[in-house]
Amino acid sequence: MKKDDALSKEFLSQFKTGEDLFAFMKELQKRGVEQFLEAEMNEHLGYEKSQVSDNKNARNGHSTKKIKTSFGENEIQVPRDRDGSFNPIVVPKRRNMIDGLENIILSFYAKGMSVSDIQEQIKDLYEFEVSTSAISRITDRVTNDIVSWQNRPLEPIYLIVWMDGIVFKVRENSKVINKTIYISVGLRRDGKKEVLGLWLGKNESAAFWMTVLTDLRARGVEDILITATDNLNGFTDTIKSVFPKSATQICVVHQIRNACKYVVWKDRKEFASDMKDIYGAPNREAAAHALDALDKKWNSKYSYAVKSWRTNWDELTVFFDFPLEIRKIIYTTNLIENLNGKIRKYTKNKMSFPTDDAVLKSAFLAIQEATKKWTMPIRDWGTILNQFMIIFEDRLIL
Repeated sequence: MKKDDALSKEFLSQFKTGEDLFAFMKELQKRGVEQFLEAEMNEHLGYEKSQVSDNKNARNGHSTKKIKTSFGENEIQVPRDRDGSFNPIVVPKRRNMIDGLENIILSFYAKGMSVSDIQEQIKDLYEFEVSTSAISRITDRVTNDIVSWQNRPLEPIYLIVWMDGIVFKVRENSKVINKTIYISVGLRRDGKKEVLGLWLGKNESAAFWMTVLTDLRARGVEDILITATDNLNGFTDTIKSVFPKSATQICVVHQIRNACKYVVWKDRKEFASDMKDIYGAPNREAAAHALDALDKKWNSKYSYAVKSWRTNWDELTVFFDFPLEIRKIIYTTNLIENLNGKIRKYTKNKMSFPTDDAVLKSAFLAIQEATKKWTMPIRDWGTILNQFMIIFEDRLIL
């Protein structure tokens, strides 16, 4: 065993219970915060405690302050200066909560907990009370973060942009109605995914998507190579009006679901198998033959289901224009649906939201949680990037 391991084991053996270790960590945090405060005072005055200076402002003892942290409530000594101009960053004036605890409160809120639930959870975990008004002030600060995030500049080019909506129940004028959070996710030139924004409207419509696309344009997006959407009526024309060069792929999974709505339960498995011959075909011509076979077999019984394929055929088969690696990531909106699923997971405790602001805050915080792992390029990025550069050589400048 290495010396460091032995020392570590010997050190940890002094803690007989989890409470002992927790108490030690609490004291360690207290001392750490106090050391940070002393360092901040040195920086504020321009000299250290043991040095002599001609600065008229000087240290003036300490004041006692109670702070609330993820280790519970603690009492610390805060250094003071004579003219009262010292305002520490670690524990600012008129605030008694360390950022770590604020982040925990925001995480609870992101997971759909109400203000009163958060208050109770903090009390159970850390054995002190945080007022509901303090919790509300913390979550209200998210509004400013949303405004900054929603108006940040975007990349000039996105290789793929996925767009979809998720419905929430929101109270408006004493009634609970359905409203849609419009979500857009872009694939950047470095292969990383990025949520481009959140927009709140009523029932999903092509007209509102025009607002979304115009906003993307205003924030610096000059070109989108491929868009992946559901088969909302008029969506493709809306995209073309803002980004005329974009190739628009309607989500095949959405198409399968919509077609199956017209098929009785006992026939769905067989019908779905026949549809797989269409989107699983090696090329557009083979897919067209598979659609003819579907038509011949099922049209007399499920004409609307077959017609839905023919009506959207051009947009449903765009993915056949691309290599297999690109096809896999554009013929379905699974990526953004997975994101929506995580948002649902975090907000499932909310039967309805009291205001538009509340639903936007919850969706924003849920996205921050859900996208923490979006730090690496998508799989096979080197191959996919080379394919994009060959196909879109005149538009894709790296």
